[in-house]
Amino acid sequence: MIFTAELPIRFAHCDPAGIVFYPRYFEMMNSVVEDWCSQGLECSFHEMHIKCGIGLPTVHLETDFIKPAELGESLLAELVVTKLGKTSVELQIYFNGPQQDMRLKAKLVLVMMDLKTRKAIAISDELRTAMLKYCNI
Repeated sequence: MIFTAELPIRFAHCDPAGIVFYPRYFEMMNSVVEDWCSQGLECSFHEMHIKCGIGLPTVHLETDFIKPAELGESLLAELVVTKLGKTSVELQIYFNGPQQDMRLKAKLVLVMMDLKTRKAIAISDELRTAMLKYCNI
């Protein structure tokens, strides 16, 4: 299964040339991960961070910027799990344009972390089961 989200390109995302300023893509990727957690895994960042005292920070990120996205376009984000470890999950995220043309591809490694100790912890069985639905291994 693939998690998808629509990303409208807004004025705030763009540089003076009218294309997405590359750091904004990292914010958009984080939004996709946050939406995946709340909608796909049924465990919102609020629940994780505030109620449970855990986080899922990015510890590694590789990104290929393939083609610019412009103000007014909508991108389709696709997220799949490519590796699931004891404390970490590796994701692939793709941003595709209106003609299904790839604009960006990224590999992210996220680690489950105890927010008090700032140490990696095991991904819960409940979250692991939910993440497995998005595995493409």
